[in-house]
Amino acid sequence: MASRREQERIARVVLDAYGQTFAGVLSIPVERNTPSALFRLLCAALLFSARIRASVAANAARALADHGWTTPEKLAASTWEDRTRVLNGAGYARYDERTATMLGETAALLLDDYAGDLRRLREAAGHDPAAERRRLKAFKGIGDVGVDIFFREVQIAWVELYPFADRTALKAAERLGLPASAPGLADLVDTDDFPRLVAGLLRVHLAKAYDDIEAAARPAK
Repeated sequence: MASRREQERIARVVLDAYGQTFAGVLSIPVERNTPSALFRLLCAALLFSARIRASVAANAARALADHGWTTPEKLAASTWEDRTRVLNGAGYARYDERTATMLGETAALLLDDYAGDLRRLREAAGHDPAAERRRLKAFKGIGDVGVDIFFREVQIAWVELYPFADRTALKAAERLGLPASAPGLADLVDTDDFPRLVAGLLRVHLAKAYDDIEAAARPAK
């Protein structure tokens, strides 16, 4: 494992080069903890958790917002045909029909069980991460991968989750010589930067950019 100084340097390089959350890319103000922002994040988690390129999932999430489907009420008022067409047009072709169904069912369940507000889910779970995970997995299309995505991004607002890092990010951290635990990683950066660091580690893994990060983090001779 790298020294503390080396770890801080590596973490800074990851933040500078790859440290943008998915919510940031999609302009979802998760930090505001509003019903709309949380719903958009849930839909994004559903889209990103499919076996599809992250860029395609991001395009699909943007397309939902562009069509005004930013609340469960608005999405529930759309037709399955409209959702399928929009997803297909965004390049989400392999999963468009099934995902259109899951999005509609997710919006309906959120309205029925939590009056369209994921903050009510949080309250019903007693701010307990394990209970929040169980309740989130009740939404069609949200499994453990989807919950991990949601947790990683929402921890800036749902403080009971902090510090959270998924297994892929922790493996990337270990490969770079960083602590392979969420608390260890959180000790390297400010609280507000931690979600960006975890997202950055995931992006490093997806881009297979380990050598580039290590090279950039080496001190100049």
